[in-house]
Amino acid sequence: MNTVDFSTLYEKYADDVLRFALYLSGSRAEAEDITSETFVRAWVARDGIRQGTAKAYLLQIARNLYRMERRASRRPIDLEDEPNSEANPEEVATSRGELRFVLDAMQRLPESDRAAVVLRAADGLSYDQIGLLLGISAVAARVKVHRARLLLNELLSRGRTA
Repeated sequence: MNTVDFSTLYEKYADDVLRFALYLSGSRAEAEDITSETFVRAWVARDGIRQGTAKAYLLQIARNLYRMERRASRRPIDLEDEPNSEANPEEVATSRGELRFVLDAMQRLPESDRAAVVLRAADGLSYDQIGLLLGISAVAARVKVHRARLLLNELLSRGRTA
């Protein structure tokens, strides 16, 4: 079994897990919590993580944590973003507005559709990997991603014209 060094695992995938968790949750604070807990769980199981499946394994942990949190809390989603102190205030405001707009549209997608789109677009996973993570076939994953993208585009278009 080809296992990976934990510090290498963290350095290589922490940003991917955080981005995935942010798109799922819509909250920077919650995404950071999910990311931390994901790596705590990976640390416990580090001897069983194979290099070829590490990213998919971590994203699956993050998704499961998000789903467990949703079932446990059923609280409203907080859309927040931390400002970049080096950026122009106008750019920060525009970026925040765009991020909130996209996150709001993403939150209107069903969770499995949201996960499928993020896994494909942001994390670059194959349809086979997405299917494995979501418990569906590769063909069903391809259809889910396509339909979710269409719905997301529709939501974003409607929001811009409203």
